[in-house]
Amino acid sequence: MKTFRHIIITGASSGIGEALAIDYAATGVVLGLTGRDARRLSAVADACRAKGAIVLADTVDTTDRSAMAHWLRAFDDAYPVDLLIANAGISLDQNNLGIEPFDSAHRTIAVNVTGVLNTVEPLIDRLMARRAGQVGVIASLAAFFGRPRSASYNASKAAIRVWGESLRFPLAKANVGLSVVCPGYVTSRMTDAIADPRPKTMSTGRASQIIRQGLSRNRPRIAFPFGLAIGVWFTALLPAWLSARMLKE
Repeated sequence: MKTFRHIIITGASSGIGEALAIDYAATGVVLGLTGRDARRLSAVADACRAKGAIVLADTVDTTDRSAMAHWLRAFDDAYPVDLLIANAGISLDQNNLGIEPFDSAHRTIAVNVTGVLNTVEPLIDRLMARRAGQVGVIASLAAFFGRPRSASYNASKAAIRVWGESLRFPLAKANVGLSVVCPGYVTSRMTDAIADPRPKTMSTGRASQIIRQGLSRNRPRIAFPFGLAIGVWFTALLPAWLSARMLKE
């Protein structure tokens, strides 16, 4: 099992990112945290420092390629990263049964896809050169088929899932691990805004535990909860006409 001391987590001001940051925090650990909300991010950083961690926190926009590269490389210069978690994400169309505004779709793709690329790109060559480290990219169980709602969110998570699973192969040759994380419903401000039922909703603490265990073992895919994942995979295996009929609203 892998252990980590120098950890980057984007989207750390709430939800899964917040839980991961606090759970990883310990004496001897250095955390680099980014998030959109400066007040909430500061509170998370303080909670991590209370557990003995050194914390560098900043509201860097993941869609800003240059700013992300500068911040990430500066952190890595001081504290060579051994775990990079690209967690930042948004869902702007989650209750929309019609055609979502394209401005929302562009913004969702920018954060959920381009933001992940901007998080991984600056450090990937360094990890490979050191022949060590672990990358985690946060996708979703929504990545496995097109649901009636959340079109751009589903598409963005599908793109990251397939990209991450493909990237795992060349990284493995350099002894760098990559895990694609596919959560179901996890309690957060984003899921709290969903009007539909949220089956098997999980606490952020439990999600963090599952993700941390999977990353330490370099699991190719960390999908949970198990029962919901099985249902999603089954639906994805059905003929398209049948799954479309089942999901029709």
